[in-house]
Parts: sequence; C-alpha cells; structure tokens
Amino acid sequence: MRAGECVDSLVSEYATLLRGRLSKDSQRQHDEAGMIEELVASADWSMSGARELMRLADRYGAFMLRNALAIAVVLRKEDGVQGF
Repeated sequence: MRAGECVDSLVSEYATLLRGRLSKDSQRQHDEAGMIEELVASADWSMSGARELMRLADRYGAFMLRNALAIAVVLRKEDGVQGF
C-alpha cells in the first residue's frame, strides 16, 4: 500500500473511531480527554502515545503534518527518535 492510500485509510479509521467525540460546532472544543481514552482503548495506543498524537495535531495542524509526513516518507523514516 502506498503512503497516500495508507493515510486515506487512517483518516477514515480515525474519523469513525472519534466521531462521537467531535464537536458539531466548530467554535467549541472537542472532547480531547475522551478522544485520548478512545485511542488507548480502541486503537492500541499507549496513554503517552495518544496524548502526543493529540498534542501534535493541536500544535501543528494538518498542513504542517502533511508536509512532515511527505518528508518522512521520502527519507524512509517509519519510526522517529521518540519511539512511538
């Protein structure tokens, strides 16, 4: 599976998994604590890994992370130095 197909699959998986925790109003905060719990319970993330995913998404957003993903793919970096 190519990287783009893998990302599409993950987006679909997480959209389904986190659907109940998303705020319907874009001005309101999402249920971040609930999302972290869901990632730990249903997506096999450790608590620290789930927190880090949420922190990255909040801090950098999709634009920066898409570009970081593209560079990581080019550099063939499947796992980073943080060990997640």
